[in-house]
Amino acid sequence: MAAAVAMETDDAGNRLRFQLELEFVQCLANPNYLNFLAQRGYFKEKAFVNYLKYLLYWKEPDYAKYLKYPQCLHMLELLQYEHFRKELVNAQCAKFIDEQQILHWQHYSRKRMRLQQALAEQQQQNNTAGK
Repeated sequence: MAAAVAMETDDAGNRLRFQLELEFVQCLANPNYLNFLAQRGYFKEKAFVNYLKYLLYWKEPDYAKYLKYPQCLHMLELLQYEHFRKELVNAQCAKFIDEQQILHWQHYSRKRMRLQQALAEQQQQNNTAGK
């Protein structure tokens, strides 16, 4: 009986840990949050830097599939470098990253729309040619 209770507690603990780490990793996609952490000295703490290294397991497909903001993995990778962590103290650095993300999303959206339009046109041509 005690073993069953312990196992249930472990499952709940693992589920909570998974949710917390998932939320934290996704927060790393926000450059303003990274600036906040840098300004408060978190990136200077060895334990925190080690935690960021530990979180690299989120790059594995079994875990990455749960991410809603995949750009957080790129930020997590960049946070492994001391120079990048130091630069994040500067608000201009965070602003630049934010602007680059927006430009990337705009480019991706336009490119995706063009591809969808081309596919729709191709399907329409195939439908008229098949008649």
